[in-house]
Amino acid sequence: MDANQESMSNPFGMDEDCQNCPALCETRETIAHGYGDVGADFIVLGDSPSEGADESGIPFTGETERELLDVLAAVDLCEDPDAAEPDLDGVFLTYVTRCRHPDRDATDEEVVNCEPYLNSEVRMINPELLLPVGQRPLEELAFEYTTMGEDELDVREQHATTLRGRGFEIIPVIPPAEQTDAEREELLEHLSETLGRDYRQTKGRRAR
Repeated sequence: MDANQESMSNPFGMDEDCQNCPALCETRETIAHGYGDVGADFIVLGDSPSEGADESGIPFTGETERELLDVLAAVDLCEDPDAAEPDLDGVFLTYVTRCRHPDRDATDEEVVNCEPYLNSEVRMINPELLLPVGQRPLEELAFEYTTMGEDELDVREQHATTLRGRGFEIIPVIPPAEQTDAEREELLEHLSETLGRDYRQTKGRRAR
């Protein structure tokens, strides 16, 4: 699987007509595969597309999610976070499940069906840092990339802290729409401190 950085949208060419989850095929507008810099040091992982991301096919571009792009812009990882297609530098956005159901969360079976997409993106990018946004993304990453059990994971308690993983570091993030002002400041401070450890010097952006 080769990357195509001519486009930030689905640069790894994931199946844009996936039929693995029949119930979601009936309700989705698009499949919101990963979006961003294929040379990223950071992967931001959400749960599933919001209504806006379902329409655009671009993760974190819905009204309830876009505050995350504001945070990335504040630490110089995103230009023009209000753009229809944000310009990202050093960061890749993706989801645990890529299709939206308007009335419910994804089932465990649907999460399993999407795992090959996420695992492929993580393997291809090989990031330094993973930012799970919400409890389920935290559990998905921690199960795969740490030795921690579910009873040790709480996104609210571990928000804006660093967990050590197998080959990665993980910074849990409370969904932006649920953050207090203080929690947002904690996240900004922690990301700024992490960037200060020169993660972004390890890869450099690949030519488009």
